[in-house]
Amino acid sequence: MSSAVESTPAALRRAAESWPDREAIADVQPGQDTRWTWAELLDEVRRFAAGLVARGVEKGDRVVIWAPNTRHWIVAALGVQFAGGTVVPANTRYTGSETLELIQRTHAVAAVVAGAFLGSERIADLTAAAGGSLSGATDLETLVRIPLDGGDTATADLAVVEFSDLQSQATDSSLAEADARADAVTGDDVADILFTSGTTGKSKGVVALHRQTIAGARAWGSNGGLTESDRYLIVNPFFHSFGYKAGFLVCALFGATIIPLAVYSPTESMRLIQQERASVLPGAPTIFQTILDAPDRAAFDLSSLRLAVTGASVVPVVLVERMQSDLGLETVLTAYGQTETMGFITTTRADDDDITVATTCGRAYPGMEIRIGEQGEVLTRGEMVMQGYLDDPENTAEAIDPDGWLHTGDVGEIDSRGNLRITDRLKDMYITGGFNVYPAEIEQALARIDGVVESAVIGVPDERMGEVGKALIVRREGSGLTEQDVLDFAAEHLANFKRPRSVEFVESFPRNASGKILKTELR
Repeated sequence: MSSAVESTPAALRRAAESWPDREAIADVQPGQDTRWTWAELLDEVRRFAAGLVARGVEKGDRVVIWAPNTRHWIVAALGVQFAGGTVVPANTRYTGSETLELIQRTHAVAAVVAGAFLGSERIADLTAAAGGSLSGATDLETLVRIPLDGGDTATADLAVVEFSDLQSQATDSSLAEADARADAVTGDDVADILFTSGTTGKSKGVVALHRQTIAGARAWGSNGGLTESDRYLIVNPFFHSFGYKAGFLVCALFGATIIPLAVYSPTESMRLIQQERASVLPGAPTIFQTILDAPDRAAFDLSSLRLAVTGASVVPVVLVERMQSDLGLETVLTAYGQTETMGFITTTRADDDDITVATTCGRAYPGMEIRIGEQGEVLTRGEMVMQGYLDDPENTAEAIDPDGWLHTGDVGEIDSRGNLRITDRLKDMYITGGFNVYPAEIEQALARIDGVVESAVIGVPDERMGEVGKALIVRREGSGLTEQDVLDFAAEHLANFKRPRSVEFVESFPRNASGKILKTELR
């Protein structure tokens, strides 16, 4: 793949030129079967970009995408960037108020939102969170609805444009303007802002340039040996680096077919692997564990799989062995990254042994360096390190030192072969099913419950999810607060993966000399 490509519009145009008639997307989820070539995908993206231009979206404007993995997400993201804008992905597990905060903090002028999804009308949720007036609470001028689940009926105080209707608003002049903007996008323009929770309890927007995003995707795809013959089942969410930068963007660079999955289930994944002859399947360890343990696994032909990439939590050696023996995978890789590095810091290689793959995160990607700093903290620098945090010079300076080293907050060690092993966390973060969870954010929410004096959230082991949250709470004297009260509040105010799975009431917390709660003792 040519290293001259430094932006997503350039990558997409190159794909359409290199593989015009090869299948780019096979969106074959229940009730639909949409297949586009790379030339057709470019056309869809151009028309979406032109529709945004026609509605007044300018170069540099930010557009939030709140939707599951379907072809629409890909068209929207690449379309926003084609028009010179910046993509702001929102977690599909977010509540309306959490997504509203992203829209407000980024001053987004447009949002692309799924209609009814998993029993919830997302536009209605968003409007309710804004107190009934999105125009009064945000800078939004355009709301684009992706038709899902057939129950899309909610309206908002802003005009809601159907996805296909936006594309049909493209005119010759807006198409020409979109093409001109795509020509003008450089590697130094901002491609996206992905939000990651912080230990202060306030999420941080990671600002990434096109060249940083492309460099990460190129390194990941090269390491996996991807080609235009591969068919990539993407179960990792597009709002996450794993589904976006190590997902559909890799396919655009290497010509592999994108097979999106909106809602994960082992059976649906195996059905798609068999039907679509998928060859590449990355995911958190829990994905492979559920497939290996699926009672109906023998009913599916999974022999097309050749490559799996996992990480995001501890990977048992026996899991790697079973992925090879029971799923017939030629190559199993593990990797380590953060949103602040586009998702890419280190990776194992195809010729590494099972022990190395399972017990280390591998060596630094080309273009990245690692070293161990004070307190054993893992430091990294290189071409995939973010520009900084959105509107937050203080946290940016704290994260990236004057020599360009990003302080990861993880504790680790590097062996004689350069393999990194993560041993602990400086921060209190834990990982649930592949998603980073930051207790401070949850503790901020729990503090709003009447009867809560103080709380501490920790990660506790869970066979399926790796770790899940447990909330320890000091109750106000005389309060009748129950565990169910806390769980109900969390269900209303927090995304599913952030919600504590259990609650324990305690008299007090262990503390150090400065009064800070000793979470190591709680664990």
